[in-house]
Amino acid sequence: MKTVVAIRHIEFEDLGFFEAPLKAAGYKVHYYDAGKDDLWTLDPLRTPLIVVLGGPMGVYEGDRYPFLKEELQIIRDRIAVDKPILGICLGAQLIAHALGARVYPGSAKEIGLSPIKLTDAGRLSPLSVIAPEQPVLHWHGDTFDLPRGATLLASTDAYPNQAFAVGRNILALQFHLEAGASIEEWIAGHSRELRSAGIDRDDLQRRVCKAAPGLNGVATQVLTAWLAKIDN
Repeated sequence: MKTVVAIRHIEFEDLGFFEAPLKAAGYKVHYYDAGKDDLWTLDPLRTPLIVVLGGPMGVYEGDRYPFLKEELQIIRDRIAVDKPILGICLGAQLIAHALGARVYPGSAKEIGLSPIKLTDAGRLSPLSVIAPEQPVLHWHGDTFDLPRGATLLASTDAYPNQAFAVGRNILALQFHLEAGASIEEWIAGHSRELRSAGIDRDDLQRRVCKAAPGLNGVATQVLTAWLAKIDN
């Protein structure tokens, strides 16, 4: 059985809706908890697939969170030999930085449900199943420049770089297709951030729970389509 390693930065931000399609595709899921598990024991080239999940820290905080430097090296090693890697939120930002792009605090928090706009390339990618009216969950304050050689797949009015790909094996998503199943834990864990951003936590929870079935379906379709394209 193939193994997917998910690098997790905070306990409740896990694979979520992505776990079922990964298992359906024949992957055994193994988590590495950054800051707890020794990332140096992870062989970046022997693992069939790595998913780098989200987290509250910034890519530029490597001195405060030394494991971010280890993750960047793992990502660079995989990119160098074109091994499959998926980055979500912080994971997407780490991929962008590993490719030489700038990662920095954005002008405002983008938290909540709203649609994305697919580019022409995005409409030909695994993201093509995301309808124009389909909201996805956004939860970030940092952003990144599009790396050289990357293909932009999606944007929003607030942040133009929402998803990109490099070839068929590298996919970076700023937004959270995987979230929804554990949204109550997200909201409880990030309650201070929500208060600071002036967001009603109860309203956000109601909206995400209502949208969860649709989000689950989209997440499954997107990931299944991407897994069918990557090198195994």
